[in-house]
Amino acid sequence: MIDIKSEESTNEKRSLNFIEQIVDTDLREGKNDGKVQTRFPPEPNGYLHIGHAKAICMDFGIAEQHGGICNLRFDDTNPTKEDVEYVEAIEEDIKWLGFNWANVYYASDYFDQLWDFAIQLIKEGKAYIDEQSAELIANQKGTPTIPGTDSPYRNRPIEESLALFEKMNTGEIEEGEMVLRAKIDMANSNMHFRDPIIYRVVKHPHHRTGTKWKAYPMYDFAHGQSDYFEGVTHSLCTLEFVPHRPLYDLFIDWIKEGKDLNDHRPRQYEFNKLNLSYTLMSKRNLLLLVKEGMVNGWDDPRMPTISGFRRRGYSPESIRNFVDKIGYTTYDALNEFALLESAVRDDLNQRSTRISAVLNPVKLVITNYPEDLVEELEAINNPEDPNSGSHIIEFSRELWMERDDFMEDAPKKYFRMTPGQEVRLKNAYIVKCTGCKKDEEGNITEVYCEYDPESKSGMPGASRKVKGTLHWLSCAHCIPAEVRLYDRLWKVENPRDELSAIREAKGCDTLEAMQEMINTDSLKVLTDAYIEKFAATLPNYSYLQFQRIGYFNIDKESTTDKLIFNRTVGLKDSWGKINK
Repeated sequence: MIDIKSEESTNEKRSLNFIEQIVDTDLREGKNDGKVQTRFPPEPNGYLHIGHAKAICMDFGIAEQHGGICNLRFDDTNPTKEDVEYVEAIEEDIKWLGFNWANVYYASDYFDQLWDFAIQLIKEGKAYIDEQSAELIANQKGTPTIPGTDSPYRNRPIEESLALFEKMNTGEIEEGEMVLRAKIDMANSNMHFRDPIIYRVVKHPHHRTGTKWKAYPMYDFAHGQSDYFEGVTHSLCTLEFVPHRPLYDLFIDWIKEGKDLNDHRPRQYEFNKLNLSYTLMSKRNLLLLVKEGMVNGWDDPRMPTISGFRRRGYSPESIRNFVDKIGYTTYDALNEFALLESAVRDDLNQRSTRISAVLNPVKLVITNYPEDLVEELEAINNPEDPNSGSHIIEFSRELWMERDDFMEDAPKKYFRMTPGQEVRLKNAYIVKCTGCKKDEEGNITEVYCEYDPESKSGMPGASRKVKGTLHWLSCAHCIPAEVRLYDRLWKVENPRDELSAIREAKGCDTLEAMQEMINTDSLKVLTDAYIEKFAATLPNYSYLQFQRIGYFNIDKESTTDKLIFNRTVGLKDSWGKINK
């Protein structure tokens, strides 16, 4: 059972968020017989992104905290955009985050009931067939301060609307030729009440129902009714559904009319979305990135999808901790991406295996070390976890070190490798740099040093203090690796708003605007890196810390013949410093 609450102390519980307070009040007042049932209702038209993770934590967390259940319901009312691939990906992501649903439902499970309800509304004079174009209907709706204009079909005879509604589903009516609208109030200040469209024609096979249906319910019509059919008690939504709530309640009033004297009904409550800086989360725009090849699929580690974060090396716990940290409110805000990365670092510090890797190698030769000697040194897997164990790393005369860790002419406070200065090689000896070798173009090809045989970690001579400690790899005992350095996909802090601004200013399409904002340095691939051979024994998706470099994981495409690692996040936040 997942606890999404942060443990501020062992003796003190955190305060309830406002949704939890509402649910507690509903239970005290005996609503829905003291039962809590929620649902997570994604549309299977793309992969889930981290914004969905916040809704998942709320929907499943509320149910778990109150001994209730949460169902997974796919909102599959638009067959042109939906696919089984997305259904399977959504299920995988929810499970990876650590949650389990009680039942799996689909809006399409209720197509027959929704059809019957629509016919009931026509018979009661609460719905009619409108043959106007979408543009005309939109123009007649008016504005929030100007009443709408009645459709010329608003008072069409019930028998006519019934007959035409049947034809909408037989294939006789073309897409866009007519719609079914609820007859409510064209002068209502809530624009959603101005005779909303509740059915339209879509001539595209459905991934579950095939060609049985040609007329499909709109989201506002299907959503609340599906909640009602399932017995949902708390329908938790994001803030854009606040103006939809009166319509949600009205449709439930209509479907309950004369059926139930007790007030057993779903109640909609809204909370703020998860918005992140340097992140674009519209599924429509994410799909465009995938289709145009601007990223390598939905699970590209630069994508804000849950599968992308999983592949990049984020843990489910770090995402849940981040969601809990930012909380739930009734106003939208832009959260700093650095806060998410901080949550990731805190979590990975506790769980990642420490590994030595050299990303930009130069050879280090210990000139006074025996040529044939190879020592096996113990490396602790994770100093934060006493039960993590250890592994062996070999030490020899010729090592790889980071090229950036050597400077021939160094400033006074340079504490890495430079001629005449001592440093410690981690878990091994203190060495003193004696010089270097260069090629004809002046590039350093080898660095030379001498070691102190009495300074090995654990020996009495090891107590001598030196200011620098460097990581290394034995040239003869490491393996080559491909390392992918991922960074933020967008150069601008708020790409959603910037996207709209560029399109409006330049009159360009979404793709052109995206190309202006995209960070062309969001992926660098290093093919000359080396890593401990111990890494080859670890499974894909393992959480690692490359010592002194950052957090990484093993990519899903990695094999024993070709090891591939993805950078999850650096040891410290460097982005903020660069972009100030």
